[in-house]
Amino acid sequence: MTGPRGAAPDPPGSGTPRGSAVAPDTRTSDQPNASPRPPDTAASDTSATARPDGLSSLRILRVAGPLVEMECPASVAMHDLVLLGAARLPGEVVAIHGDMATVQAYEYTGGLAPGHPAEPQGRPLSVSLGPALLGGVFDGLLRSLSGAGDLLLTGGTGGAPDGHTWPFTPRVAEGTQVAAGDILGEIGATVPLRLLVPPDCSGEVTRVAAAGEYASGTVLAEVGGHGVRMAQPWPVRRPRPVAERLPADVPLHTGQRAVDLLFPVARGSTVAVPGGFGTGKTMLLQQIAKWCDADVIVYVGCGERGNEMADVIEELSELADPRTGGRLSERTVTIANTSNMPMMAREASVHTGATVAEYFRDMGLDVVVIADSTSRWAEALREFASRMGELPAEEGYPAGLASELAAFYERAAAVRTLGGATGSVTVIGAVSPPGGDRAEPVTAHTERFVRCLWSLDRDLAYARHYPAVSWVDSFSRDASVLASAHARAGDPDWARRRGRVARLLAEADRLADLVELVGITALPPRERISVLAGRLLREAVIQQSALSPTDAYSAPEKTAALVESTLAVIDRCLELAESGTGADAVEAVDFTPLLRARESAGPAETAPVAAARDTVLGRLAEAGA
Repeated sequence: MTGPRGAAPDPPGSGTPRGSAVAPDTRTSDQPNASPRPPDTAASDTSATARPDGLSSLRILRVAGPLVEMECPASVAMHDLVLLGAARLPGEVVAIHGDMATVQAYEYTGGLAPGHPAEPQGRPLSVSLGPALLGGVFDGLLRSLSGAGDLLLTGGTGGAPDGHTWPFTPRVAEGTQVAAGDILGEIGATVPLRLLVPPDCSGEVTRVAAAGEYASGTVLAEVGGHGVRMAQPWPVRRPRPVAERLPADVPLHTGQRAVDLLFPVARGSTVAVPGGFGTGKTMLLQQIAKWCDADVIVYVGCGERGNEMADVIEELSELADPRTGGRLSERTVTIANTSNMPMMAREASVHTGATVAEYFRDMGLDVVVIADSTSRWAEALREFASRMGELPAEEGYPAGLASELAAFYERAAAVRTLGGATGSVTVIGAVSPPGGDRAEPVTAHTERFVRCLWSLDRDLAYARHYPAVSWVDSFSRDASVLASAHARAGDPDWARRRGRVARLLAEADRLADLVELVGITALPPRERISVLAGRLLREAVIQQSALSPTDAYSAPEKTAALVESTLAVIDRCLELAESGTGADAVEAVDFTPLLRARESAGPAETAPVAAARDTVLGRLAEAGA
């Protein structure tokens, strides 16, 4: 039995090698989608019927949950889209065995029976990429959940409903020679979009539309005999081509101090966020979606609870976007494949999210993909592998789990596009290990492939310390290269501050075990001040309230001011301890102004932080007098 990405031999004449990522999409961009025959409502009709496009309506042979076996002529290839039954349920060919193909259905298959028709579409599972994506809420196959139109390519053009149009301004003249990725025009939207020459197209511009308002399905230009529409199709499992992958050396500012200070991530890098139930994964990812400085956010709710996704969508629609002055949701694409939706659509949802991100990346934009959570996606892979009869590996997951995870995170990159612009896709994936066991397969494999790990600690979460990012179990492989980026941007002290904070936190953790055994008063004065330093850093800098209008986001200048002020206070405490002032006197000082500075100062203010530092330093001076 072949697996979902099996390598069984091709049936004669199939023209597609086994094991290829997707079957090639032979349609050109000016060809409309094939018009399938009307649904056959007679369940007893088991004859193959010829279609105008040369494909035939075939018979379903067996239905086993989301897996459907059907007749397989030579023209059917791996990953082809198939419409099943009178309801035309979408499915994808996942295995071929001689004259029989196995199809993974992406909808509930109740009522589907042997003898019902199956219609191969002759192309891989694809979605339509266009301006209608921004601000929309879609399912795992990019079908609208908010009235933005059906964007799954099952026969329509994937345009927006109700005649919605977008302004188009041409940027080339007729007769111009263009290549793949070149700019043909600009599309007015919340985020400046561009009409690009498709990757498989080049030649002379024989026609270009005049400036005006157009629907997404309108042919706006003709290049080398091919029509170019505002909305263009692309297979979800095929990464979009680029000219060059670039080093990821520009920081992605998230506005979360625990991340930006200790475990920074570069644009085009990858992050895993493992954490058990109740540790605040979804809250942290929502904060990243709200406040990071990316141009476009693609939020993939993969198997999460419906109420959580509803909260995400509601908050994004209410939150003002400081970049545009509108709503943050207007530059966000939300893919909601919740736990009550078909399991198999969850398997495609992360690939759909990556494809959407690459579409905006090719326009020279910086995109963040947030997948919450990849553990639910892996569970879909496990269920699918079980139904396919694959030999289970660790904890029942398929043997190809590591390859699937690697392929997903590999789509993150900072690139030079075919048109010469620079863009990036940053992937942040939540991991939900059962019982918090980080040795389980999904978490263990994920840690191998990501550049950053933001591990959430249960003890910190139970102590109401948010975000509960553990400074012991987390890491960032991007930190060293980003230190140079901060220095180039005018902050040469960033690496020094980060190193000092990390050392003080580690020392405080080491001493915490001794304090539990012998008590704080048994420690020498310097060690007692080290314990105090850890508490000041945790409460004044690392801790951050997502519900506070002033502290939910922390600009780089505010973060730097909080760190420098806290370190200045700690240095003064150490000086007093070394000069003979008792540790009791230092610990008795009221540090409240410093601890409240993160709340009293605005998201980008530094003056209140400096005032709080000076107040505390004055009190320390009185204690040492």
